[in-house]
Amino acid sequence: MYSKYTTLRDKAGVTDYGVSKETGISTATLTNWKYGRYNPKVDKLKILADYFGVSIEYFLSEEKEVV
Repeated sequence: MYSKYTTLRDKAGVTDYGVSKETGISTATLTNWKYGRYNPKVDKLKILADYFGVSIEYFLSEEKEVV
């Protein structure tokens, strides 16, 4: 999931801090996902999906999708 997030983040030209400010998801939460400490909850995935304009299934699917 995190690699899909970074792909979208990089394409949008924003930083983790920018995503955090716009979505309300803390940078600490994003870091925890990065290092596999926690798995994102569905409500957070929905926020990210809406922010990046993709479906929530994009994050839930196993295969890497091209956006």
